[in-house]
Amino acid sequence: MICLCVIAQINLYDMTLNSIVIDSNALQRMDTVKKSNDHNSVNLLAEFSSCIEANEFLLNTDVDLIFLEIEMPKMSGFEFLDILNASNLKVPNIIITSKKTEQAFQSYRYGVVDFLSKPLNQELFDKAIEKAVSKSTATAPIKPKKENQHIFVKSNLKKRKVFIRDIKWIEALGDYVKLITINGSYVILSTMKAFENDLPTGKFLRIHKSYIINLKKIERYNSRFVEIDNFQIPLSRNKKQHLTNALESSS
Repeated sequence: MICLCVIAQINLYDMTLNSIVIDSNALQRMDTVKKSNDHNSVNLLAEFSSCIEANEFLLNTDVDLIFLEIEMPKMSGFEFLDILNASNLKVPNIIITSKKTEQAFQSYRYGVVDFLSKPLNQELFDKAIEKAVSKSTATAPIKPKKENQHIFVKSNLKKRKVFIRDIKWIEALGDYVKLITINGSYVILSTMKAFENDLPTGKFLRIHKSYIINLKKIERYNSRFVEIDNFQIPLSRNKKQHLTNALESSS
């Protein structure tokens, strides 16, 4: 009996929900995006400022969870939910984010997972994610985490599709990260931890507090630096052996 319980708990935390954020308020949307990127059970696919944009995205993309604001121009969150429920699309789990707590009762009538009052509280946010994961496992098994072939990033107000194989390295820039690829670089709102969790195991390595590198892009290295495209990336002392082991394993 004990073994069965332990196995179930491990499976729960090894799963991830493909998610999107819909919020017309840029600053509040940014907060939800940051909290989502920092959570191990959330794989944030995209963010939208309107329900209309999000609806088009859902036509071609499998989404498990939506963070949804109610008060938005053109189409409210409730109107969006009415359209979803009337469509042939799979209705994802919904977490409502709103300043108006009086909307909570109506939200639960739609069968949402949770209602979070803004500004978002981290502890309540984490509990809402746990509810979403539990609800998803009860209705249909969530796919285990797998190696994503691509990611979506937002840079200069544009969403871009970046293939994992094209990434050279990731560099920390305060509350942002700089993603360097063979096609150019992008500055995006995220954390190093979020990227480290999402990248394929054994193909990327954090060799410094401010750098994650693609092992296949390494041209040469020594005890102090790793070189990629003639750019020297600092190598922390405590990461030297990790790098050697990783390169031996990937060869």
